[in-house]
Amino acid sequence: MTSAIRPSKLPGPAATLPRGYGGPLLYLDYDGVLHHHNVLWHPKRGPYDGHPGFQLFEHVALLEQLLDPFPEVQVVLSTAWVRRYGVYATAKRLSPKLRSRVVGATFHSKMDEAEFAAKPRGQQVLEDVMRRKPSKWVALDDVDEGWPLERSHVFITDECFGLGAPAAANSVRAVLQRAFG
Repeated sequence: MTSAIRPSKLPGPAATLPRGYGGPLLYLDYDGVLHHHNVLWHPKRGPYDGHPGFQLFEHVALLEQLLDPFPEVQVVLSTAWVRRYGVYATAKRLSPKLRSRVVGATFHSKMDEAEFAAKPRGQQVLEDVMRRKPSKWVALDDVDEGWPLERSHVFITDECFGLGAPAAANSVRAVLQRAFG
């Protein structure tokens, strides 16, 4: 006997799968990964360099090189910038090559912002992993809170030097190879 599907159980607009669903994903923080963590904010200028000798997004080209061997990997933004600027404006800060990989963010407009912000970064990412169900994933972040004990998916960067820290690029390359290779 076959069972009939009731119309109320049929998937509709509310059941739309998030972009990147089921594919390989990189969860990307900005501050402390792509540049120094101490970024200053100005109400008219927006973010600007907060520490002498460092530049915003100074490691974008390095991240592009690290991801080049894995063209199927898409990016989910896990940076607090999304709550301030939105996904589109936040992604616009990346190079065109990286921007084309962005499929969304861990925070979205249907979430309670205060509740989301109160959670540790690791928990924010893990909740998105449960939502998007990636085949494989890696997170690049400088915040070491809320992550699972098993850390094969997570690379914690030095908050000042990010991807530019000595040996960081080689370590990230190894993490990406294990996850996506």
